Amino acid sequence: MRGNKGEWSEVYVFLKLLAEGKLYAADANLNRLSDIFYPIIKILREETSDGKKREYVLNGEISIVDGATGKTLVKFPVKDFMSAAGILLDNLKKAKGPSFEVKDVESFLKRIECLSLTPAKSDKSDIRIVVHDLRTGMKPILGFSIKSMLGQNSTLFNPGEGTNFIYAVEGAGAGKLDIKEANSISAEPKISKRIEYLAGKGCTLKYRDIQSDNFKRNLVIIDSKMPDIMAYLLLYKYTENAGSGLKDLLEIIKRKDPLSYGVDSAHPFYEYKVKNFLTDVALGMTPSKIWKGKYDATGGIIIVKGDGDIVCYHIYNRNEFQDYLLNNTKLEQASTSRYGFGDLYKEGKDTLIKLNLQIRFS
Repeated sequence: MRGNKGEWSEVYVFLKLLAEGKLYAADANLNRLSDIFYPIIKILREETSDGKKREYVLNGEISIVDGATGKTLVKFPVKDFMSAAGILLDNLKKAKGPSFEVKDVESFLKRIECLSLTPAKSDKSDIRIVVHDLRTGMKPILGFSIKSMLGQNSTLFNPGEGTNFIYAVEGAGAGKLDIKEANSISAEPKISKRIEYLAGKGCTLKYRDIQSDNFKRNLVIIDSKMPDIMAYLLLYKYTENAGSGLKDLLEIIKRKDPLSYGVDSAHPFYEYKVKNFLTDVALGMTPSKIWKGKYDATGGIIIVKGDGDIVCYHIYNRNEFQDYLLNNTKLEQASTSRYGFGDLYKEGKDTLIKLNLQIRFS
């Protein structure tokens, strides 16, 4: 079994949660809330290799149950899972390179009927947990996506050609532009320098469209002005010298108020809408599929912290969840050649440029 830190982190979450038996909530700053937790009844898993379903049931020890027949296959003491989680954490902290093996953990995984690093998935959920909901007394199955801080910061919103925002080059100098000269600017940060070049020629950029109609409609489902808001935030990343953090970019859009909501109003127009966008992205919305507002990750997000502690943001703790997303995400520039953006081009009489949207945890 070879995997990267993200894939092995999913295994670590699986082992450690079974060992601890509780999933703790976190505040907006990723601190564990010791008095808010979800007792774990069992974890459900479907193997990628053969489609077999297993239930890992906590009851003093851990019973592995055949998901099809309900028959108990084998039982293990909790300490075995704790030991395997500890070994894996040590390896995760020391590991270098894109992928690696952890032989001791691999042998344990095979003993507990896990034949692949990651379970079969049909949505954004990386792990499915049956918890005892202390608020309602119910035992729901919750799907969580897993983000690990043990390796490279995870991507929240993946880029693609469909996430390109299209801007028209306008202004007095737009008709006299030397497109070849502008596109020859290659010194980094080349996109910012190309936009500076346009500004020096008396040009401005105005949002026109999104390359993917489906993604645009998904944004409109969230809010009718969401395409415009994200277009402004994306543009400010390259023009305002404020960095790429979404929280900082949000302060700029609030101050500039390009949609004329009213800067003197106490209503958090932009913040509310951006937080809802981030929440929907975290829990199910992707640019390529029709978004109907139904969450795939019905529980929320599980975070593996740098010290190996595991906390979650559950949709019950929506305020903390949204604050965390806003405070810990940034707009990141993807590959310009791979996704076809950053160059000026002509379409009829118009000069256009595309900027790509990618969001990563910071």
